[in-house]
Amino acid sequence: MAGERQARLADRIRVILAERLEKGLRDPRLGFVTITDCRVSGDLQHASVFYTVLGTEEERIASGAALASATGMLRSEVGRQLSTRLVPTLEFIPDALPENADHISALLREAQQRDAEVAALASSASHAGDADPYLHPDEDDSRP
Repeated sequence: MAGERQARLADRIRVILAERLEKGLRDPRLGFVTITDCRVSGDLQHASVFYTVLGTEEERIASGAALASATGMLRSEVGRQLSTRLVPTLEFIPDALPENADHISALLREAQQRDAEVAALASSASHAGDADPYLHPDEDDSRP
């Protein structure tokens, strides 16, 4: 039961924040931010909000600073729209998902390139020794 309530609250907070950020903040540092996940503690007192920023490393840092400075206002917005007695504190955490996905894509491209090189080598390779190294009963077994 408690886990279900946590999940519902986390999902509601994620939606409220995403809608609020879609309207924009009065902070020029805020870039194109996407709320990727939200997790609420078991006592419903704390919410960890994961986000990604489309853009350069500088834009990610600036957007993180903008979210940090707007945390109080965003928490008030969440409190206004939630029907709970206590409003959880918000902590914004950059989500490493896009960087991990880029790294995995690069590794997959490298593996595919290596597979192609091995296939090219294999297509022009020949067997070492005789083509058929096995003795057959109809053959003369007079090897030296």
